Amino acid sequence: MRRELLRTAVAVAAAGLLALTACGGGSTGGTGEVVFWDTSGPNEAPVFAAVARECADRGGFRVRVETVAFDAALNNFKTAAQGGQGPDVFRAEVAWVAQLAKLGYLVDLGGTAAGGDTADFLATPLGSAKYDGRLYGVPQVTDSLALFYNKKALADAGVEPPRTWDEVKAASTKLGGEKAFFVNNDAYYALPFIYGAGGDLVDAEAKKIVVDSPQNVKALRTAKGLLDAKAATTALDPANSYNNMQAAFSSGEVAMVVNGPWSVADYLKGAAFTDPANLGIAPVPGETAGKGAAPVGGHDYVVRQGTRAKDPAVALVACMSGVDAQVRVARELGLLPTRASAYEDPAVRAHPVVSAFREVARDAHPRPWIPEGGRLFDPLKTAYADVLAGAKDAEEALREVARAYKDQVVTDYALG
Repeated sequence: MRRELLRTAVAVAAAGLLALTACGGGSTGGTGEVVFWDTSGPNEAPVFAAVARECADRGGFRVRVETVAFDAALNNFKTAAQGGQGPDVFRAEVAWVAQLAKLGYLVDLGGTAAGGDTADFLATPLGSAKYDGRLYGVPQVTDSLALFYNKKALADAGVEPPRTWDEVKAASTKLGGEKAFFVNNDAYYALPFIYGAGGDLVDAEAKKIVVDSPQNVKALRTAKGLLDAKAATTALDPANSYNNMQAAFSSGEVAMVVNGPWSVADYLKGAAFTDPANLGIAPVPGETAGKGAAPVGGHDYVVRQGTRAKDPAVALVACMSGVDAQVRVARELGLLPTRASAYEDPAVRAHPVVSAFREVARDAHPRPWIPEGGRLFDPLKTAYADVLAGAKDAEEALREVARAYKDQVVTDYALG
Protein backbone atom coordinates (compact mmCIF):
# COMPACT_ATOMS: atom_id res chain seq x y z
CA MET A 1 0.00 0.00 0.00
CA ARG A 2 0.93 3.67 -0.09
CA ARG A 3 2.22 3.56 3.47
CA GLU A 4 4.78 0.89 2.43
CA LEU A 5 6.06 3.25 -0.24
CA LEU A 6 6.78 5.76 2.50
CA ARG A 7 8.57 3.36 4.78
CA THR A 8 10.69 1.71 2.07
CA ALA A 9 14.12 3.26 1.95
CA VAL A 10 15.47 4.64 -1.28
CA ALA A 11 18.50 2.43 -0.91
CA VAL A 12 16.32 -0.65 -0.76
CA ALA A 13 14.50 0.44 -3.89
CA ALA A 14 17.78 0.88 -5.70
CA ALA A 15 18.96 -2.50 -4.51
CA GLY A 16 15.75 -4.05 -5.78
CA LEU A 17 16.27 -2.54 -9.19
CA LEU A 18 19.81 -3.87 -9.37
CA ALA A 19 18.71 -7.33 -8.27
CA LEU A 20 15.98 -7.46 -10.92
CA THR A 21 18.40 -6.41 -13.63
CA ALA A 22 20.85 -9.08 -12.54
CA CYS A 23 18.25 -11.85 -12.69
CA GLY A 24 16.90 -10.89 -16.09
CA GLY A 25 13.69 -9.31 -14.81
CA GLY A 26 12.60 -12.33 -12.82
CA SER A 27 11.48 -14.35 -15.82
CA THR A 28 10.56 -17.94 -15.12
CA GLY A 29 13.24 -20.57 -15.51
CA GLY A 30 10.86 -23.16 -16.94
CA THR A 31 7.37 -24.58 -16.70
CA GLY A 32 8.21 -26.42 -13.48
CA GLU A 33 9.37 -23.29 -11.62
CA VAL A 34 7.25 -20.37 -10.47
CA VAL A 35 8.84 -16.97 -9.84
CA PHE A 36 6.99 -15.03 -7.15
CA TRP A 37 7.62 -11.32 -6.63
CA ASP A 38 6.87 -10.46 -3.01
CA THR A 39 6.47 -6.74 -2.30
CA SER A 40 6.09 -7.02 1.47
CA GLY A 41 8.43 -5.51 4.05
CA PRO A 42 11.07 -7.19 6.22
CA ASN A 43 8.63 -8.06 9.00
CA GLU A 44 6.37 -10.00 6.63
CA ALA A 45 8.60 -11.40 3.86
CA PRO A 46 9.94 -14.45 5.77
CA VAL A 47 6.42 -15.71 6.49
CA PHE A 48 5.21 -15.20 2.91
CA ALA A 49 8.32 -16.94 1.58
CA ALA A 50 7.77 -19.90 3.89
CA VAL A 51 4.14 -20.18 2.83
CA ALA A 52 5.15 -20.07 -0.85
CA ARG A 53 7.75 -22.83 -0.40
CA GLU A 54 5.33 -25.05 1.50
CA CYS A 55 2.68 -24.56 -1.19
CA ALA A 56 5.19 -25.43 -3.90
CA ASP A 57 6.27 -28.57 -2.05
CA ARG A 58 2.66 -29.60 -1.69
CA GLY A 59 1.96 -28.94 -5.36
CA GLY A 60 5.06 -30.70 -6.67
CA PHE A 61 6.70 -27.70 -8.35
CA ARG A 62 9.51 -25.27 -7.56
CA VAL A 63 9.12 -21.65 -6.48
CA ARG A 64 11.67 -18.86 -6.50
CA VAL A 65 10.71 -16.01 -4.18
CA GLU A 66 12.17 -12.63 -5.05
CA THR A 67 11.65 -9.73 -2.66
CA VAL A 68 11.03 -6.54 -4.65
CA ALA A 69 11.04 -3.04 -3.15
CA PHE A 70 7.48 -1.74 -3.04
CA ASP A 71 8.48 1.59 -4.58
CA ALA A 72 9.86 -0.03 -7.71
CA ALA A 73 7.57 -3.04 -8.03
CA LEU A 74 4.75 -1.67 -10.19
CA ASN A 75 6.98 0.00 -12.78
CA ASN A 76 9.32 -2.99 -12.85
CA PHE A 77 6.41 -5.35 -13.43
CA LYS A 78 4.95 -3.23 -16.23
CA THR A 79 8.31 -2.86 -17.93
CA ALA A 80 9.02 -6.60 -17.74
CA ALA A 81 5.50 -7.69 -18.74
CA GLN A 82 5.57 -5.41 -21.76
CA GLY A 83 8.49 -7.46 -23.04
CA GLY A 84 6.92 -10.80 -22.16
CA GLN A 85 9.10 -11.18 -19.07
CA GLY A 86 8.67 -10.79 -15.34
CA PRO A 87 7.40 -12.94 -12.49
CA ASP A 88 4.77 -15.61 -12.82
CA VAL A 89 3.01 -14.50 -9.64
CA PHE A 90 3.02 -10.94 -8.30
CA ARG A 91 1.85 -9.52 -4.97
CA ALA A 92 0.04 -6.42 -6.22
CA GLU A 93 -1.27 -3.54 -4.17
CA VAL A 94 -5.06 -3.37 -4.51
CA ALA A 95 -4.92 -0.17 -6.58
CA TRP A 96 -2.69 -1.81 -9.21
CA VAL A 97 -4.90 -4.70 -10.34
CA ALA A 98 -7.33 -2.81 -12.57
CA GLN A 99 -4.47 -0.88 -14.16
CA LEU A 100 -2.50 -4.03 -14.98
CA ALA A 101 -5.61 -5.84 -16.20
CA LYS A 102 -6.49 -2.99 -18.56
CA LEU A 103 -2.97 -3.16 -19.99
CA GLY A 104 -3.48 -6.86 -20.72
CA TYR A 105 -0.73 -8.02 -18.36
CA LEU A 106 -2.81 -10.33 -16.15
CA VAL A 107 -4.43 -13.74 -16.50
CA ASP A 108 -8.19 -13.88 -16.04
CA LEU A 109 -8.46 -16.20 -13.03
CA GLY A 110 -12.20 -16.75 -13.26
CA GLY A 111 -12.98 -20.45 -13.41
CA THR A 112 -9.46 -21.50 -12.39
CA ALA A 113 -8.44 -23.29 -9.22
CA ALA A 114 -7.43 -19.91 -7.79
CA GLY A 115 -10.53 -17.93 -8.67
CA GLY A 116 -13.25 -20.40 -9.47
CA ASP A 117 -14.99 -20.24 -6.09
CA THR A 118 -14.98 -16.79 -4.49
CA ALA A 119 -17.94 -17.14 -2.12
CA ASP A 120 -15.71 -17.22 0.97
CA PHE A 121 -13.93 -13.96 0.15
CA LEU A 122 -15.06 -10.72 1.76
CA ALA A 123 -16.89 -8.57 -0.79
CA THR A 124 -14.83 -5.38 -0.50
CA PRO A 125 -11.36 -6.89 -0.96
CA LEU A 126 -12.73 -9.13 -3.71
CA GLY A 127 -13.88 -6.00 -5.53
CA SER A 128 -10.27 -4.83 -5.79
CA ALA A 129 -9.39 -7.97 -7.77
CA LYS A 130 -11.94 -7.36 -10.52
CA TYR A 131 -11.86 -5.31 -13.69
CA ASP A 132 -14.52 -5.02 -16.38
CA GLY A 133 -16.53 -7.81 -14.78
CA ARG A 134 -13.67 -10.31 -14.71
CA LEU A 135 -11.46 -11.62 -11.91
CA TYR A 136 -7.79 -10.78 -12.41
CA GLY A 137 -6.54 -11.30 -8.87
CA VAL A 138 -7.16 -13.18 -5.64
CA PRO A 139 -7.17 -11.21 -2.36
CA GLN A 140 -4.19 -11.95 -0.12
CA VAL A 141 -4.69 -9.60 2.84
CA THR A 142 -6.97 -6.66 3.51
CA ASP A 143 -6.41 -3.72 5.80
CA SER A 144 -7.59 -0.31 6.85
CA LEU A 145 -6.53 2.49 9.19
CA ALA A 146 -7.27 2.79 12.90
CA LEU A 147 -6.34 5.00 15.82
CA PHE A 148 -3.33 3.62 17.70
CA TYR A 149 -2.88 5.00 21.19
CA ASN A 150 -0.56 4.68 24.15
CA LYS A 151 -2.83 3.25 26.85
CA LYS A 152 -0.67 4.40 29.76
CA ALA A 153 -0.34 7.94 28.39
CA LEU A 154 -4.10 8.28 27.97
CA ALA A 155 -4.89 6.65 31.32
CA ASP A 156 -2.41 8.87 33.19
CA ALA A 157 -4.04 11.92 31.59
CA GLY A 158 -7.55 10.67 32.35
CA VAL A 159 -8.42 10.59 28.64
CA GLU A 160 -10.54 8.08 26.73
CA PRO A 161 -9.67 7.24 23.11
CA PRO A 162 -11.20 10.14 21.14
CA ARG A 163 -14.08 9.42 18.79
CA THR A 164 -14.07 12.77 17.00
CA TRP A 165 -11.43 15.23 15.84
CA ASP A 166 -12.82 17.77 18.31
CA GLU A 167 -12.20 15.22 21.07
CA VAL A 168 -8.59 14.95 19.86
CA LYS A 169 -8.28 18.70 20.36
CA ALA A 170 -9.84 18.50 23.80
CA ALA A 171 -7.61 15.61 24.84
CA SER A 172 -4.48 17.44 23.70
CA THR A 173 -4.70 19.85 26.63
CA LYS A 174 -4.05 16.88 28.93
CA LEU A 175 -1.62 15.05 26.66
CA GLY A 176 1.01 17.73 26.17
CA GLY A 177 -0.48 19.73 23.31
CA GLU A 178 1.33 18.82 20.09
CA LYS A 179 2.44 15.55 21.67
CA ALA A 180 -1.12 14.27 21.60
CA PHE A 181 -1.30 13.26 17.93
CA PHE A 182 0.86 12.98 14.80
CA VAL A 183 -0.69 13.91 11.45
CA ASN A 184 1.01 11.99 8.63
CA ASN A 185 0.95 14.28 5.59
CA ASP A 186 0.77 11.52 2.96
CA ALA A 187 -2.35 11.38 0.80
CA TYR A 188 -3.49 7.94 1.99
CA TYR A 189 -3.68 9.32 5.52
CA ALA A 190 -5.85 12.20 4.36
CA LEU A 191 -8.58 9.71 3.46
CA PRO A 192 -9.96 9.24 7.01
CA PHE A 193 -10.56 12.99 7.17
CA ILE A 194 -12.11 12.99 3.67
CA TYR A 195 -14.27 9.90 4.05
CA GLY A 196 -15.28 10.87 7.57
CA ALA A 197 -16.57 14.19 6.25
CA GLY A 198 -18.63 12.43 3.59
CA GLY A 199 -16.26 13.20 0.73
CA ASP A 200 -14.46 11.18 -1.92
CA LEU A 201 -11.91 11.66 -4.70
CA VAL A 202 -13.97 10.64 -7.71
CA ASP A 203 -17.42 9.28 -8.39
CA ALA A 204 -16.47 6.38 -10.64
CA GLU A 205 -20.04 5.40 -11.48
CA ALA A 206 -20.92 8.93 -12.64
CA LYS A 207 -17.41 9.52 -14.05
CA LYS A 208 -17.12 12.72 -12.06
CA ILE A 209 -14.24 14.40 -10.21
CA VAL A 210 -15.35 15.34 -6.70
CA VAL A 211 -12.03 15.85 -4.93
CA ASP A 212 -12.66 19.61 -4.61
CA SER A 213 -16.07 19.19 -2.95
CA PRO A 214 -17.07 21.32 0.06
CA GLN A 215 -16.86 18.18 2.20
CA ASN A 216 -13.23 17.67 1.25
CA VAL A 217 -12.36 21.32 1.81
CA LYS A 218 -13.80 20.99 5.30
CA ALA A 219 -11.92 17.72 5.83
CA LEU A 220 -8.51 19.17 5.03
CA ARG A 221 -9.24 22.24 7.11
CA THR A 222 -10.06 19.91 10.00
CA ALA A 223 -6.64 18.28 9.68
CA LYS A 224 -4.91 21.66 9.47
CA GLY A 225 -6.99 22.83 12.43
CA LEU A 226 -5.40 20.19 14.65
CA LEU A 227 -1.99 21.70 13.92
CA ASP A 228 -3.20 25.27 14.31
CA ALA A 229 -4.70 24.40 17.69
CA LYS A 230 -1.36 22.89 18.78
CA ALA A 231 -3.21 19.60 19.27
CA ALA A 232 -0.97 17.71 16.86
CA THR A 233 2.37 17.74 15.12
CA THR A 234 3.55 16.71 11.66
CA ALA A 235 6.69 16.47 9.56
CA LEU A 236 6.88 19.23 6.96
CA ASP A 237 9.06 17.05 4.73
CA PRO A 238 6.65 14.56 3.08
CA ALA A 239 9.47 12.09 2.39
CA ASN A 240 10.10 11.60 6.12
CA SER A 241 6.60 11.97 7.50
CA TYR A 242 5.85 8.25 7.92
CA ASN A 243 9.19 7.40 9.50
CA ASN A 244 8.97 10.38 11.84
CA MET A 245 5.48 9.33 12.89
CA GLN A 246 6.65 5.78 13.57
CA ALA A 247 9.61 6.93 15.65
CA ALA A 248 7.58 9.44 17.64
CA PHE A 249 4.85 6.98 18.57
CA SER A 250 7.17 4.02 19.22
CA SER A 251 9.28 6.08 21.62
CA GLY A 252 6.28 7.52 23.46
CA GLU A 253 6.92 11.05 22.22
CA VAL A 254 3.37 11.27 20.89
CA ALA A 255 0.34 9.54 22.35
CA MET A 256 -1.74 8.77 19.23
CA VAL A 257 -1.35 8.09 15.50
CA VAL A 258 -3.47 6.71 12.68
CA ASN A 259 -1.98 3.66 10.96
CA GLY A 260 -2.66 0.12 9.77
CA PRO A 261 -2.07 -3.42 11.10
CA TRP A 262 1.24 -3.75 9.21
CA SER A 263 2.75 -1.17 11.60
CA VAL A 264 2.29 -3.17 14.81
CA ALA A 265 5.54 -5.15 14.49
CA ASP A 266 7.50 -1.90 14.36
CA TYR A 267 5.67 -0.39 17.31
CA LEU A 268 6.34 -3.39 19.51
CA LYS A 269 10.08 -2.81 19.02
CA GLY A 270 9.77 0.66 20.57
CA ALA A 271 10.42 1.74 24.14
CA ALA A 272 6.79 2.72 24.71
CA PHE A 273 5.52 -0.78 23.95
CA THR A 274 7.93 -3.18 25.58
CA ASP A 275 4.69 -4.32 27.20
CA PRO A 276 2.52 -5.11 24.15
CA ALA A 277 -0.59 -4.62 26.24
CA ASN A 278 0.14 -0.88 26.28
CA LEU A 279 -0.76 -0.63 22.58
CA GLY A 280 -4.38 0.39 22.14
CA ILE A 281 -6.39 0.26 18.89
CA ALA A 282 -9.68 2.06 18.21
CA PRO A 283 -11.63 3.27 15.17
CA VAL A 284 -10.37 6.45 13.55
CA PRO A 285 -12.11 9.59 14.79
CA GLY A 286 -14.68 11.30 12.61
CA GLU A 287 -16.55 14.58 12.33
CA THR A 288 -19.10 13.05 14.71
CA ALA A 289 -18.82 10.10 17.09
CA GLY A 290 -19.16 6.77 15.34
CA LYS A 291 -18.88 8.36 11.89
CA GLY A 292 -15.19 7.84 11.25
CA ALA A 293 -14.33 6.21 7.94
CA ALA A 294 -11.03 4.66 6.94
CA PRO A 295 -9.94 3.49 3.49
CA VAL A 296 -9.69 -0.10 2.33
CA GLY A 297 -6.19 -1.30 1.53
CA GLY A 298 -4.44 -4.61 1.08
CA HIS A 299 -2.84 -6.80 -1.57
CA ASP A 300 -3.90 -9.31 -4.19
CA TYR A 301 -2.10 -12.16 -5.92
CA VAL A 302 -2.05 -11.89 -9.71
CA VAL A 303 -0.65 -14.13 -12.46
CA ARG A 304 1.23 -12.58 -15.37
CA GLN A 305 -0.28 -13.01 -18.82
CA GLY A 306 2.06 -15.03 -21.02
CA THR A 307 3.76 -16.97 -18.25
CA ARG A 308 5.17 -20.34 -19.28
CA ALA A 309 4.26 -21.67 -15.84
CA LYS A 310 0.57 -20.84 -15.78
CA ASP A 311 -0.68 -24.06 -14.20
CA PRO A 312 1.74 -24.10 -11.25
CA ALA A 313 1.37 -20.32 -10.90
CA VAL A 314 -2.39 -20.67 -10.55
CA ALA A 315 -1.87 -23.55 -8.10
CA LEU A 316 0.50 -21.38 -6.04
CA VAL A 317 -2.04 -18.55 -5.85
CA ALA A 318 -4.82 -20.97 -4.91
CA CYS A 319 -2.73 -22.37 -2.08
CA MET A 320 -1.31 -19.08 -0.78
CA SER A 321 -4.78 -17.51 -0.71
CA GLY A 322 -6.37 -20.55 0.91
CA VAL A 323 -7.84 -20.66 4.39
CA ASP A 324 -4.85 -22.44 5.97
CA ALA A 325 -2.37 -19.91 4.57
CA GLN A 326 -4.52 -16.95 5.62
CA VAL A 327 -4.90 -18.31 9.13
CA ARG A 328 -1.13 -18.70 9.41
CA VAL A 329 -0.50 -15.14 8.17
CA ALA A 330 -3.06 -13.76 10.61
CA ARG A 331 -1.64 -15.71 13.54
CA GLU A 332 2.01 -14.91 12.88
CA LEU A 333 1.78 -11.38 11.45
CA GLY A 334 -1.50 -9.99 12.70
CA LEU A 335 -2.59 -9.18 9.13
CA LEU A 336 -6.24 -9.35 8.19
CA PRO A 337 -7.57 -12.33 6.22
CA THR A 338 -9.72 -11.83 3.14
CA ARG A 339 -11.68 -15.05 3.69
CA ALA A 340 -14.64 -15.04 6.08
CA SER A 341 -13.91 -18.57 7.29
CA ALA A 342 -10.36 -17.65 8.34
CA TYR A 343 -11.81 -15.42 11.06
CA GLU A 344 -13.48 -18.43 12.63
CA ASP A 345 -10.14 -19.93 13.65
CA PRO A 346 -9.87 -19.58 17.47
CA ALA A 347 -6.33 -18.17 17.35
CA VAL A 348 -7.32 -15.64 14.71
CA ARG A 349 -10.37 -14.56 16.70
CA ALA A 350 -8.19 -14.15 19.78
CA HIS A 351 -5.41 -12.20 18.04
CA PRO A 352 -5.53 -8.67 19.54
CA VAL A 353 -4.69 -6.85 16.30
CA VAL A 354 -6.94 -8.90 14.05
CA SER A 355 -9.86 -8.69 16.46
CA ALA A 356 -9.40 -4.91 16.83
CA PHE A 357 -9.21 -4.33 13.09
CA ARG A 358 -11.92 -6.77 11.99
CA GLU A 359 -14.77 -4.34 12.58
CA VAL A 360 -12.70 -1.42 11.28
CA ALA A 361 -12.03 -3.22 8.00
CA ARG A 362 -15.64 -4.37 7.70
CA ASP A 363 -16.88 -0.78 7.86
CA ALA A 364 -14.06 0.69 5.78
CA HIS A 365 -14.78 2.95 2.83
CA PRO A 366 -14.16 1.26 -0.55
CA ARG A 367 -11.76 3.01 -2.88
CA PRO A 368 -12.56 3.42 -6.59
CA TRP A 369 -11.34 0.22 -8.26
CA ILE A 370 -10.47 1.89 -11.55
CA PRO A 371 -7.27 1.58 -13.62
CA GLU A 372 -6.33 5.13 -12.63
CA GLY A 373 -6.97 4.55 -8.91
CA GLY A 374 -3.32 4.44 -7.87
CA ARG A 375 -2.56 7.66 -9.74
CA LEU A 376 -5.10 9.64 -7.74
CA PHE A 377 -2.71 9.91 -4.83
CA ASP A 378 0.25 11.91 -6.17
CA PRO A 379 -1.62 15.19 -6.82
CA LEU A 380 -3.46 14.84 -3.51
CA LYS A 381 -0.21 14.15 -1.67
CA THR A 382 1.27 17.45 -2.81
CA ALA A 383 -1.89 19.37 -1.99
CA TYR A 384 -2.33 17.80 1.45
CA ALA A 385 1.28 18.56 2.41
CA ASP A 386 0.85 22.15 1.21
CA VAL A 387 -2.31 22.57 3.28
CA LEU A 388 -0.73 21.17 6.43
CA ALA A 389 2.34 23.36 5.95
CA GLY A 390 0.15 26.44 5.58
CA ALA A 391 1.38 27.09 2.05
CA LYS A 392 -2.12 26.89 0.55
CA ASP A 393 -5.69 26.91 1.75
CA ALA A 394 -7.63 23.69 1.29
CA GLU A 395 -10.02 25.15 -1.29
CA GLU A 396 -7.24 26.41 -3.55
CA ALA A 397 -5.17 23.24 -3.15
CA LEU A 398 -8.08 20.91 -3.96
CA ARG A 399 -9.07 22.93 -7.03
CA GLU A 400 -5.55 22.29 -8.32
CA VAL A 401 -5.93 18.58 -7.59
CA ALA A 402 -9.21 18.47 -9.50
CA ARG A 403 -7.58 20.14 -12.49
CA ALA A 404 -4.64 17.68 -12.32
CA TYR A 405 -7.08 14.77 -12.29
CA LYS A 406 -8.86 16.16 -15.34
CA ASP A 407 -5.67 16.95 -17.26
CA GLN A 408 -3.55 13.93 -16.32
CA VAL A 409 -5.41 11.08 -14.60
CA VAL A 410 -9.11 10.65 -15.46
CA THR A 411 -9.30 12.81 -18.56
CA ASP A 412 -12.74 11.51 -19.55
CA TYR A 413 -14.28 12.44 -16.18
CA ALA A 414 -16.30 15.63 -15.69
CA LEU A 415 -15.26 18.23 -13.16
CA GLY A 416 -17.64 18.29 -10.24
